[in-house]
This record gives sequence, C-alpha cells and structure tokens, in this order.
Amino acid sequence: MPLIPEEPQIHESVPGPRATPAAGRTAPTPRPVPGPGPRPAPPRGAPASSARPGKPGPAAPQRGPVAAPPAQRTGPPQPAAAAPAAAGTQLQLIPAPADGALDAADEAVDLLLDSGRAPSEILVLTTGEPHPWAAHELSFGEASYWAQYDAADDVFYADAAAERASGRPVVVVAVNGGTDEVTARALPSAMARAGALLVVCGDPQRINGLLGANA
Repeated sequence: MPLIPEEPQIHESVPGPRATPAAGRTAPTPRPVPGPGPRPAPPRGAPASSARPGKPGPAAPQRGPVAAPPAQRTGPPQPAAAAPAAAGTQLQLIPAPADGALDAADEAVDLLLDSGRAPSEILVLTTGEPHPWAAHELSFGEASYWAQYDAADDVFYADAAAERASGRPVVVVAVNGGTDEVTARALPSAMARAGALLVVCGDPQRINGLLGANA
C-alpha cells in the first residue's frame, strides 16, 4: 500500500521526557534535528536530560536550553494520517533524502520522547551506514553492545538486518543507503518488529516503489 508522506508529527498523548539538542549539529533536513548526547544508559524513569543514548566524543558536552520548537510542535500533538501496517500497528512516512534520513530519524525519536514514549520502547534501524551511537558502542565489542539491547532501558540503534533486535513498540527506520534488495527486505521486517508504530524516514518514491514490489 503506497504511503502518504507526512510532516514528522508523532502523535502520542502522555507528556514524557524531553531530549534536548546537542550543540553544533547541523541538520540537512528543513527542521532542526536534536542529536543524542554522550552519556551512559539511564534506568527507567531517569531525568529527562539523560533520556537518549550518546554519540562518541572526547568529552560529554553540557546540554543547552531547549531550542524554540517549530510551528508543527506547538500545542497538543495532532493525529497524523497513517495506514495500518499490521494488526494494531500504524505506519508513518517522513520524507528525507538518503543523506538526511539519520537526522530525520533522530528528530522522530525526539518527538516520540516529547509525546510520552519511554526510551526503552523505541528501536531505530538503519539500512545503510550505522547510526554513530551504534558504531561507537560496537567498537567495545558485540557482547557489550547487545547487553544494552537486552537491558531494554533506553533507545537502541541497530542495523536493519540485525535479527537479534527482535522488536519494540515503536520502530523507526532510517533509509540512509543500502541497495534496493537490502531495503526491500528491511521494510517488511521492520513492520513485523513494530508493535504499535512504524516510522520510515527516507525517499517516498523509492520506499513506495519497494513496498509496492513486495505487495
């Protein structure tokens, strides 16, 4: 079923932790995209300032004030049109070029956290280059990396082909590269892993074409 591109408005109703922008990040997408900041994974219920896994870096930068939100984020979250992907699962497409899909996925995670989703409910998958957080954590070995997934207390970033990342209530897919064959396998797999909501960030024409080929 073709997807209708939507503005990145993730609609949830319960106020939740806020993720604030990392200093110095420049997003290629039209909206400012806060990135994760370095920190160890917090326990469930930790303060909002530690709600996101961090990017690698020589030192942990201090969180700054929350950036002024764009017009779409003012007021209560508005319902976004979505098509059913599986039983009880909603599907949303956020248009983004391949080189901006990671930024769009980071912004989607921020919106989900703002709307009340717990970090432990969110899984981010990439079809191309790994998310910087995943690349950094994998540098310490796969055992340590996957232990964080098993702990299930924070947002987790993985390759779309990683079968061990079995699923979470919300799955965000960054179509940031990879062949058509890789992406065509990744999208149905991501649908199966998403318990409540699947957000796909990428080129709408390519994504709809690949989904149509799998229909």
